Amino acid sequence: MRKTAIKICCAVLSIIAAGAFLFSMAPSEAAVPDYRITLLPSQQHRPIVVDSRFEVDVLVNGRSLEEYHSRGKSYVEAIAGAEYEVRIRNPLPFRIAVALSVDGLNSIDARRTSAWNASKWVIEPYGTIHIGGWQMSSERARRFYFTTERDSYAAKLGQTSNLGLISAVFFREIRPIPIPIAPPPRPRPRYEEDDARSQKRWEAPTASAEAQGAAKQRSDSIARMPDDEYAATGIGRSVRNDVRWVNMDLDSRPAAEVTLRYEYYPALVRLGILPRQYDRPDSLRRREGATGFEDRRFSPEP
Repeated sequence: MRKTAIKICCAVLSIIAAGAFLFSMAPSEAAVPDYRITLLPSQQHRPIVVDSRFEVDVLVNGRSLEEYHSRGKSYVEAIAGAEYEVRIRNPLPFRIAVALSVDGLNSIDARRTSAWNASKWVIEPYGTIHIGGWQMSSERARRFYFTTERDSYAAKLGQTSNLGLISAVFFREIRPIPIPIAPPPRPRPRYEEDDARSQKRWEAPTASAEAQGAAKQRSDSIARMPDDEYAATGIGRSVRNDVRWVNMDLDSRPAAEVTLRYEYYPALVRLGILPRQYDRPDSLRRREGATGFEDRRFSPEP
């Protein structure tokens, strides 16, 4: 395998945790990760193996957006105007490189290439990184945010055929040196968090004012949003994000691929992924739940 050029990124908007590895910073500086990016030579396409141990999440204000699984895909609900970041976890005891594309564009150079040819972020053993924007230079990035197709970064570049998709393809390092440390405790599986949230919903007889307001806002957005106003990713504010190149050999066979589709709530309703929410009783749903008989001996007085 060829030696490949790789960047290391110390990003203000991203954090890496790699087991026993610690990075000390001056008190006035933010705790930043050690990132790497790699540019690989061309290689013929190889089939991608699905490995469920690799995790990719979309975060808004530090909280992971809930995933919905349907039609063999995973969906998340985009929040109009919100900045977001992509969190990626490496479950292995050695380094891996991940090609991350947003709306079909590489998050490092905005090119439209194969995953093998793409510049990549490298994650340390058992590490986690947060990618929060498009890399614009060796020291600057611009934030991801949810917007419309017309305002998207891809539209500005004339590349609108893959909007609404986040894709991560993982490659293993060749002849890696295993790290003799125990992996960090895994976070509680998402389905357990979902069960806990569902239990809380069942325990609460009425929705909070905040939840009711959010439901009304999302319901109103269905009426306001034209059919062609679908979600895409914009190029937002500039942030400091230092990177550098290093060397790394990668296996040309992808270890895994994770893709997420994101849409605004009205689009998820139209796709049948989410039920429509109503801010008042729905007479049609009441009629659909009608029954013909009940246990009664005689007709009651009205």
